[in-house]
Amino acid sequence: MALWARSFDIPNIWDSGSLARGLPHGTYTFEGFNDAKTSTLAALGWGLGAYRFDKYKNSLKLKTLLQWPAACDRKIVEQTLEAIFLVRDLINTPAEDMGPSELEKAARTLAKKYQAKIKVIKGKQLLTKNYPAIHAIGRASDDEPRLLDFTWGKPTHPKVTLIGKGVCFDTGGLDIKPASGMKLMKKDMGGAAHVLGLASMLMSSHSKVRLRVLIPAVENNIAGNAIRPLDIIRTRNGKTIEIGHTDAEGRVILADALSEAARDKPGIIIDFATLTGAARVALGTELPALFTNDDEFAKTLLASGISCQDELWRLPLWSDYRRQIKGKTADLTNSAESGFGGAITAALFLQEFVEPTTSWAHIDLMAWNTTTRPGRPEGGEAMGLRAVYQAILVWIGK
Repeated sequence: MALWARSFDIPNIWDSGSLARGLPHGTYTFEGFNDAKTSTLAALGWGLGAYRFDKYKNSLKLKTLLQWPAACDRKIVEQTLEAIFLVRDLINTPAEDMGPSELEKAARTLAKKYQAKIKVIKGKQLLTKNYPAIHAIGRASDDEPRLLDFTWGKPTHPKVTLIGKGVCFDTGGLDIKPASGMKLMKKDMGGAAHVLGLASMLMSSHSKVRLRVLIPAVENNIAGNAIRPLDIIRTRNGKTIEIGHTDAEGRVILADALSEAARDKPGIIIDFATLTGAARVALGTELPALFTNDDEFAKTLLASGISCQDELWRLPLWSDYRRQIKGKTADLTNSAESGFGGAITAALFLQEFVEPTTSWAHIDLMAWNTTTRPGRPEGGEAMGLRAVYQAILVWIGK
């Protein structure tokens, strides 16, 4: 058995993140870690760095193993790794194997594992059940658009609703993306992957929540029946949207999901979405943008991010920009009149479908590592997941 030892002045989850891939094949143990926090962070960092997406490779899989540190919280590490690996696997899977049908299958598998109830509304049922925006965006795909809806937990527990943008591939629609802009669009269902991963953490830890997960799952494709620029779509809550750009489709499908979530009157709604390039321009690819109408929850979430080394950065819901999303021939436009402040105007658009009295948080994230760093291999990534999980536990008073 090989040994590796180091003392941390300040425990950092990423200090052990490169070991699983950097050390020779064998089994290792940490020495000198006697407290639970350091041991748990070290084991978690090792595990995050050990991740490989190699299901499509035929190469030999040599494993570098870690013997569990005696003081670490093994349950927390296992639950966290299971959730983050789920997020990464879903995002990394190519769109030919991760369309709306396969995303539904992943949600059903998770629901079955934890005895959650799931229902799916798809195709023309979306119209009869009044989810016209989801249908409009996804109708050009051979893989039917759908709304995935599952619930778990006791009805008497605090209600938490998670919403994830599930655009399984985004061509841009008739306002088609260039090849360079389309290359990574298998990751445009990263929001959906995040809420499934977060649901996994909440359910596996038996959190005292009444959990609801809503995922509008679509492909933004091109066909004769695709939405066109300046088409007008009526949404679930009755507001109309003028399509200023067919590549601003994510906020349109989220409109129906947010309207349905608000109808249920949860204690808090949290949505995850790979929504705007503007958020990446503002904060870079590694730091998710947080928007919320609840200052207290913002404090909790930001503090949780610092505590568990999974940070977010709050941006304002600045109401003066609301004028930019007013439609000329409809209530709203999905493409703001200015190219500046795009993350803010997108968040303000979503806020139109949330009840003012409902606590709501919107997380605009990249969901992808553009380079490999310790514990964070290039590819699909969970961002803000551990922070939101910890914040929810604080919010429910655990």
